[in-house]
Amino acid sequence: MKKLSFFFWAVCLLIGMAACSSDKVIDTVTVEGGKLQGVLTENPDVMIFKGVPYAAPPVGELRWANTRPVVPWEGVKVADTWGHPSVQPGRAPGSFYHKEFQPEPLLPTSEDCLFLNVWAPACAVGHPEAKLPVAMWIHGGAYVNGCGSDVAFDGEAWVERGVILVTINYRLGTLGFFSHPELTAENGYGSSGNQGTYDQLAAIQWIYNNIAQFGGDPAKITIMGQSAGAASVKTLVASPLTRGLVSKAIIQSGGGLGGFLGGGPSNIPFSFYDEQGKAVMDAAGFDTLEKMRAASVEELSKIRGRMGGPHPDGRIVTLTFDEAAQAGELLDIPYMIGSNGDDTGDQRASINAFCALRSQQSSQPAYQYFFDRKLPGDDAGAFHSAELWYMFHTLGRSWRPMTQHDFDLSDKMMDYWTNFVKYGNPNGDGVDGPWKASTADAPYTEQLN
Repeated sequence: MKKLSFFFWAVCLLIGMAACSSDKVIDTVTVEGGKLQGVLTENPDVMIFKGVPYAAPPVGELRWANTRPVVPWEGVKVADTWGHPSVQPGRAPGSFYHKEFQPEPLLPTSEDCLFLNVWAPACAVGHPEAKLPVAMWIHGGAYVNGCGSDVAFDGEAWVERGVILVTINYRLGTLGFFSHPELTAENGYGSSGNQGTYDQLAAIQWIYNNIAQFGGDPAKITIMGQSAGAASVKTLVASPLTRGLVSKAIIQSGGGLGGFLGGGPSNIPFSFYDEQGKAVMDAAGFDTLEKMRAASVEELSKIRGRMGGPHPDGRIVTLTFDEAAQAGELLDIPYMIGSNGDDTGDQRASINAFCALRSQQSSQPAYQYFFDRKLPGDDAGAFHSAELWYMFHTLGRSWRPMTQHDFDLSDKMMDYWTNFVKYGNPNGDGVDGPWKASTADAPYTEQLN
């Protein structure tokens, strides 16, 4: 059995258990939708609930609809199987990221993809009084690839440090970010096209409403993501619909102030996005919403054109991240933000500018990092996404010949990330440690290498 943190054992004592022995574990909880049964991981003190539906399947008449409430199921759903990832092209065999993160075939994809996964202490499940902090992970993949069960992701090391981890799937590509005049008319406001963002919001709302059943505290939800997941976090902290739901945010390789995988400014007419989507579908022969919803996933997957990512729609996205930041309209919460040494361009200036602006607007801290560990095995360096192995403590799943130094760095990063989720301070509770908040007067970047 792995050694667990003092924080973890304090939770067990809080709820009156000396340990998470199998005869004392509650493995079934009641959530929105019905009863759910989890399974123990290889670490018997950690329970996982895989493939939990958090919304209605977005299929048939709900294709491209904004996220709807989960459909109740009968009996007890045994949550021991990953949910389907969203329909996606996948990484090309032989490509760099296929080699790094997809050694095995992707799980079967489906339009029915709105699932999440929860890792929690076995002794906290069924005990709302445990009130553990929670982190929700939004995967990257340029809004066209990825899922919450990708090989680099795991929650055991997070739970061992006293944090419940939730990873999510959301709609991608043509199914997740598609605008069209008929969809806009159906919605009844500004513009359509942010279906994947509404999925992410629905996942946050599900966590807020249900995480107490797993021992979590709905008042302590951190959202975090990398690449397109980081850009998603930026969209969400700028949204008026997340207020009161999110307590902290972590932005990894998503830039700071300056565009990254986002839509245009909010003064672009809503019709711009709708007309782009209509032109693409008309060219493919789907000139009505009825025809579009009757098309097969295979037919839709062949369509090329601007599907992009989130853009201002007048409801969930009213301002871009930059506009909201400049106006002081971002969620007023602690932020942790950073990038990698061999990332998609040098993001340090834009991140530093964000931290400086936050320090002038808010008393809440912004912590800046720079991951520059040159990974062993070749000369790829500290590439985009390289930090994922370290902040999920899954180095053993990588093909690379990791050293003790890598595992030590991973332990250090795990402490930083989970401390931030728990306390809003990567050093720990009330600790004036090495990692300083970055301000306009005293910029600081924690070097991770």
